[in-house]
Amino acid sequence: MRPLIGIFVCAWLASAQRQPIVIQTGMALDGKGAVLTNVRIVVEGSKIARIERGAGPATYDLRKLTVMPGWIDTHDHIGWHFNKEGRAENSKESPVEFALNGAGNAYVTLIAGFTTVQSPGAFTDRDLRDLIGREILPGPRILTSLEPLTENSGTPEHIRELVRERKMQGADVIKLFATKSIRDGGAQTMTDAQIQAACGEATKLGLRSMVHAHASGGAKAAVLAGCTSVEHGSMLDNETLDLMVQHGTYLDPNLSTTHNYLEHKKEYLGIGNYTEEGFAEMDKALPVRLETLHRALAKHVKIVFGTDATAGAHGRNAEEFIYRVQDGGQAPMDAMVSAQGRAAEALRLPEVGAIAPGMQADLIALDGDPLKDITAVRRVVFVMKAGKVYRNEH
Repeated sequence: MRPLIGIFVCAWLASAQRQPIVIQTGMALDGKGAVLTNVRIVVEGSKIARIERGAGPATYDLRKLTVMPGWIDTHDHIGWHFNKEGRAENSKESPVEFALNGAGNAYVTLIAGFTTVQSPGAFTDRDLRDLIGREILPGPRILTSLEPLTENSGTPEHIRELVRERKMQGADVIKLFATKSIRDGGAQTMTDAQIQAACGEATKLGLRSMVHAHASGGAKAAVLAGCTSVEHGSMLDNETLDLMVQHGTYLDPNLSTTHNYLEHKKEYLGIGNYTEEGFAEMDKALPVRLETLHRALAKHVKIVFGTDATAGAHGRNAEEFIYRVQDGGQAPMDAMVSAQGRAAEALRLPEVGAIAPGMQADLIALDGDPLKDITAVRRVVFVMKAGKVYRNEH
């Protein structure tokens, strides 16, 4: 008799899990630049089944909040963290310790409203990506480049081989360092031929390519090579920005990364090129980065939302919105779209980044209206990813 009872219980649970979830909204941003008012979002399984006008019975009544698609961070080093001594140095940790800290970062990032992130630069990202994808661990869906390419990666032909190898290893995107860091002046490091080889082979294989480039030397070569995005772009001249518009290249400014480093100077100082001179260069570059962003916005470069989150920034990714709007002059709605529909377009993820039938049910809600007060991004109180609720505090 007991096995039969078990069958009925399992059948009831399966039926219950198939029941639609209805979210009643007062104000919702659709992720593409439009405002929806007084709609009910009906979720079936992991997707949005339909949008209904008007009010009615709801599983979650979010009328006093601002509902929108989950945010997308297009540049997030999900594994980086402070060690037991409070330092941004992870080389002496065991693989288990490093992995568990990465899982912790993934959780706080999801709870902060980011349902998708792109994490360039570590082979450990692949396992975390896959465990989250199998719902073994809670976290945002992850895209990763695995190990990046640099000027030391070899000849153009060898770089093409490495790109093919990365794809076989499971990379979602190819990452390359075309310039030095801002702490070292940002000059071009990879040759034009190396950049062309990396991005050209990536395009041939159907992969995107993201290029670390602070100055026009390196960034211009990346645009002409057909690379997908320029990361940082701290000191781009007008010629390069115009080329980005012509080629449809995305720009990922990452303002908050500099602030994070400066706020946590004692945790980074003395590690690699995190020297007093390096910190002085970052501080000096802040107004330059803002001026570059102003010009990029005026020229309508396709700007996406990435934070370059490292140790100290995970779970605080939304601070990037505040810097962009309050200091960078980006319109609040455009800032939201840069982390929703436009970011999804840049990552070639057509099922995320918008509220519409058939889209993944990645939905968040804020206590406040970010179009009037951008600091509302700090007050995420509801998080749903793929139809599953991970936070509900309203």
